[in-house]
Amino acid sequence: MGKWTRRAVLTTGVVAGGGLLVGVALRMGHRAPKLAPLVTGADETLVNAWVKLGADNATTVIVPHSEMGQGAQTALMQMLADEMDADWDTTTFMEAPAFDEYANYAMGKGFILGDAPIPSVLVPTVDGLFFQITKSMHLQVTGGSASIRTTGVYGMRIAGSAARQMLLSAAASAWQVPVGELATSHSYITHEASNRRAPYSEFAAAAAEMTPPATPKLKPMKDFQLMGKSVPRRDIPAKVDGTAQFAMDVSLPDMVYATIQRAPVFGGKLKSVDASAASSQPGVLEVVSLDNAVAVVAQGYWQARQALAKVSPQWDTQGLDKVSSESIFAQFEGDLDAGTERKSDLAAGDVAGAFAAADQVVTADYRVPYLAHACMEPVNATAWVHDGICEIWVGCQNPLGFKHAVAEALSLDVEDVTLHNHFMGGGFGRKASPDWVIQAAQLADKVRRPVQLVWSREEDMRQDNYRPAIQSRFRAALNAQGKPIAWENSYVDKHEPAEAPLIPYAIAAQDIGHVSSPTHVPFGPWRSVDHSQHGFFTESFIDEVAAASDADPFELRLELLSGKPRHQAVLKLAAEQAEWGTPLPKGRGRGIALQESFGSLVAQVVEVTVVDGNVSVDRVVAAVDAGFAVSPDGLTAQIESGIVYGLTAALYGEITIDDGAAVQSNFHDYQALRMNEAPTIETHIINSGVAWGGAGEPGTPGIAPALANAVFNATGTRVRQLPLKNYDLRYRVEEQDEVG
Repeated sequence: MGKWTRRAVLTTGVVAGGGLLVGVALRMGHRAPKLAPLVTGADETLVNAWVKLGADNATTVIVPHSEMGQGAQTALMQMLADEMDADWDTTTFMEAPAFDEYANYAMGKGFILGDAPIPSVLVPTVDGLFFQITKSMHLQVTGGSASIRTTGVYGMRIAGSAARQMLLSAAASAWQVPVGELATSHSYITHEASNRRAPYSEFAAAAAEMTPPATPKLKPMKDFQLMGKSVPRRDIPAKVDGTAQFAMDVSLPDMVYATIQRAPVFGGKLKSVDASAASSQPGVLEVVSLDNAVAVVAQGYWQARQALAKVSPQWDTQGLDKVSSESIFAQFEGDLDAGTERKSDLAAGDVAGAFAAADQVVTADYRVPYLAHACMEPVNATAWVHDGICEIWVGCQNPLGFKHAVAEALSLDVEDVTLHNHFMGGGFGRKASPDWVIQAAQLADKVRRPVQLVWSREEDMRQDNYRPAIQSRFRAALNAQGKPIAWENSYVDKHEPAEAPLIPYAIAAQDIGHVSSPTHVPFGPWRSVDHSQHGFFTESFIDEVAAASDADPFELRLELLSGKPRHQAVLKLAAEQAEWGTPLPKGRGRGIALQESFGSLVAQVVEVTVVDGNVSVDRVVAAVDAGFAVSPDGLTAQIESGIVYGLTAALYGEITIDDGAAVQSNFHDYQALRMNEAPTIETHIINSGVAWGGAGEPGTPGIAPALANAVFNATGTRVRQLPLKNYDLRYRVEEQDEVG
C-alpha cells in the first residue's frame, strides 16, 4: 500500500489529491448509477457495483480480479452468490472493467485494517476513504493471495448480502408486507402468508434506486449453501474446448506483429542500430528504436523474429557489463560482514547475554539465486492507437494500473485508454509489471496500425523482473540441555512482506535485521514473494538447531510452538498423515517445514529417494489451515500448484548473471519439473474458523526447506544453497552405505 499505513489512514483523514473527509459518507453504492451504462445491457439492471440482474433473472457477479489459473473468479462468485441466495445454476461472472470506479477498495481495507472493529456509523466513510486511496493508487491488483481474504470477505460477501437486503426491501414495499415475513432462495423471494413468489428480477429496478447498506447481516458459517463446497470452476470448460480467449488470440483488421530485444545488460541503453539487413527481409514493415530496446514490426511474428536476429544494435551498458553472480554474492558477503546501517526487523530479549552464556553456538549462511517466473504464456499484448485514443488487449494482474501506465507513456488522458483484459497463461507476479504493455503501445503509436507484440521465450526469460537473490546469515545459542535460547539473523535486502523473516518459535532472545545491498538486476514479486526465500532459510536453520541438539525436528518445532495451538495442529496433522518417525530404507529421507504466510498456515512433509546422487521427490504431505476453505478443491489445487512451482525452483531454478546479463534463455537451461518427476501430493485441510487466509502462494514457501531437510535426513548433506541440482550427493550416500 505504499506510504498508506494503518496510522495514516486512521489519523489523517486526508485523501491523496483530495480534501479532508469530515463526516462525509462516500458510500460505495453511489458509484452504481455512473457505472450502469458501462457494465449492463438493455435487459440488465445494476443492483449495486458488483451485482447485475437480467430480465431472465440471471445474476452476473462483477469480479475485480484477473484469472490466471487460480480459480479466484469462481470462488468470489461463490461468496457473493451464497450471501445473495442467488441460483447458482443461473449465476455467471464478468471481470470488472479497468475503470477508476472499480478500484479495489476491499483489498486496501483488508490489508490495512483487517478485522479491526469499525463502528457501523463510520463504515460508509471508511469504505469511501479506502476507495479514494485505492483509486489514487490505480489498484485493481490480483496478487498477494488476497482475492478471498480481502475482496471476498470485505467486498463480495457484503455486496451479495446488501443486494439481497435491497431486493427484500423492494419486495416488501411492492407487496406492502414487513420485510421480516419474506424469505429468499435460488433467486426468488417468497411470502408464505400470502403464497406469493417472484423472481429477483421483478424488483431489480426498484432495488437499484436504493443506497446499499454498508453493514448488511452476513450468514453464519452453518447457513452457507455454496461457500465451503467444491463447485466446478466456470473458467475450465472454455479452456478445455479452446474457446477461452487469451491475449494472444486477439486478431484485428490490418493487424501486424512485433517482437523486441531489450538491452541485454540490465539498465543499458540503445546507442545505435544497423537495420539494413533486417529491413530487407520479407514481410518487414519497420525497425523501431526505443530508449532501451529495438523492435521489428512485420506481417507475421516469425518474420519479425527472423528479422530481429539480423538487427545489429549497439548498447551502452552503463558500466554494468562486468557484474556476475559471483561478484553479486561477494558483494552480499561483504555487506553482511560490514553490517553497515543494519536495520532491525525484530529485537527481543538479551541476545548478547544469551550468546555469552551459551553452551553451544550453531552458525550457517544460506543463499538463493535469482529466479524467473517462467510463465507458460510469454508476455504479449496488442495495442491500437487511433483517433486520439489507445486500445490495449492483454492478460495482466492490474488492469487499472496498466491503463494508467499506458496513458502516462503516451501522454494521453486516462479516459482515452481502453484496456481489455484476458485470461493469463500464468502470472506469478510477473504480469503485475506493465513494461511490455508500454512497449506495445509505443510501437502502435509509431506505426499507426494495430500491433501485437509477442516476446520470445528467450526475451521473456532474460528480461524478467526476477525473484531477488538473497544471502542470509544465522546464529543460534543453545543451553546445556540443547534448547535454543537465542536466534540471530542478518540478511541482505528487505522487500515484502515485512514479516517474512520472522519465526513463530518461542525463542526468548531474537535479533533479526537486514542490510541494504542493491544490484542492477531488476526484481519483482514472485510467487509468495520474500516468504519463498526466508521460508527456506528459517525452516532449514531450525532443522540445523535440532540436529545440533540431537532433537527430532518435528518434536523441537512442536515444543517451541507450545503457545500456538493452531500452528501445532497443522504441524501434527502433516506429521501424522506422513507417518513421521516410521523407519525408511537407506537412501531415503523425510523432511518437515512449517510456514505462516498470507494469513494461512501450511506444514509439509517431503519424502525423497537419493540414488547415484540423483534426488527424486516421492511424496509430499501438506496440511493447511486457511481459516475456512471457500472451495476445498480450489484450495487443494492451489497448494499442489504452489508445491510444484516451489519444487521446480528448489531442484532446478537458477538465473545466473554473467557480463551483467542473464545467462539462461529457455527451458533447456532453465529446467521445470516434468510430469514424470512430480511426487504424490496429499493435502489435508483444517477449517479452524479464524480469519480467512490466502491459497495461491502459501504452498510454495515450505517446500524448499522440507525438501532440503529430507535430503539431509537421507544423505547427511546439509543444503544451504539452491538449487539442489548443483550438489553432488553421491559421496555422502556411498559413505552412508559403507558405514551401514
